[in-house]
Amino acid sequence: MELSDIDLVNPDRWVKGVPHEELRLLRQKAPVFWQDMPGSDAGFWAVTKYEDVVAISKDPTTFSSYRGTALLRDLPKDDLEQTRTIMLNMDPPQHSKYRKLVSQGFTPRMTAALEPRIRKATAEILDEVAQRGSCDFVRDISAELPLIVIAELIGIPVEDRHKVFDWSNRLIGYDDPEFQTSEEDGKMAAMEIWLYANQLAELRKKDPKDDLVSLLMTSEVDGEKLTEMEFDSFFLLLAVAGNETTRNLISGGMLALIENPSEWQKLLANPSLVPSAVEEMLRWVSPVSQFRRTATRDTQIRGQQIKENDKVVVYYQSANRDEDVFKDPYTFDVTRSPNNHIAFGIGEHFCLGANLARLEIRVMFEELLKRMPDIQLAGPVRRLRSNFINGIKEMPVKFTPPRVRAVG
Repeated sequence: MELSDIDLVNPDRWVKGVPHEELRLLRQKAPVFWQDMPGSDAGFWAVTKYEDVVAISKDPTTFSSYRGTALLRDLPKDDLEQTRTIMLNMDPPQHSKYRKLVSQGFTPRMTAALEPRIRKATAEILDEVAQRGSCDFVRDISAELPLIVIAELIGIPVEDRHKVFDWSNRLIGYDDPEFQTSEEDGKMAAMEIWLYANQLAELRKKDPKDDLVSLLMTSEVDGEKLTEMEFDSFFLLLAVAGNETTRNLISGGMLALIENPSEWQKLLANPSLVPSAVEEMLRWVSPVSQFRRTATRDTQIRGQQIKENDKVVVYYQSANRDEDVFKDPYTFDVTRSPNNHIAFGIGEHFCLGANLARLEIRVMFEELLKRMPDIQLAGPVRRLRSNFINGIKEMPVKFTPPRVRAVG
């Protein structure tokens, strides 16, 4: 493969999995690589080395999330203004104020208090499917837990959680024809979320609960309550980001363990390894492929001249396979230590729900080890067509039902 063959834009290149060979070539030959974009004069700088991804992420003054948003695509002016109200697309000091506000719902104490509820929900999910002997791991297992948790945390009635599943697929899966037939459908999904958010907000104004919607209804930034658009943007980010990434991490982590059976056996023999296994799954899967920044001034990265307003795109999956940081980076090792992955990002935009995600993943695999020790693939894995999210749409699995194991 030559550098001229590199194409990080075409989602078809990602359907079979992350294009690690292309990313490895870039790290070796062109760690700051100009990638043309079909149908656009702009293109972008693809940054693939761990050290550079960290440096860019920690310098929001030079590399802005707000100026062009954190999304690779350029947006029409009206959409740009709306999208900038999402915390993901803010810079300090605005970002710091809004993050401080919503972080009240994600303190270590509040997260730890959720463990009994998360373990109960996980047991119920697995017990329901265990008797069948087979299932679609994505829809029946990995999607369910994050939906239940985020619904409870935000204040969405649990019976509405599958609406969030549908909205997430249509918003995140915009390059996958199975989930979205047009850009308009993605906008419609956002409108449906906002309408639902406003209905829920009205209910919480009359009847506050111990949830994030009630918190946001009463909170202030600089002495002012959130506008309707600010609240809607918070709700969208929490509802979508709070379930999509964890779902894909659990699915991708299970697939990694199935494809590396010796590592699954290590966990069966020693379940205390699950926390370190979770960190390796995060490194290995890295559910968010990339985020964009926009240069606010002329600068340099590794001697490459970056002009003001150039797009700079950081690739987390590449950083998490960087040979200069990780020993044997293409080996999946549940005992890996140290493991300084950046699957949750780093710097200003470090994932707010990282501790909650870690808790959900740990509990899920602790319970899977007990209930489905012989889990294996039962058919082909279907991946999301996306250069943004490393997602799995369908993963048929089979396992011995507990009653059969008991008899055997």
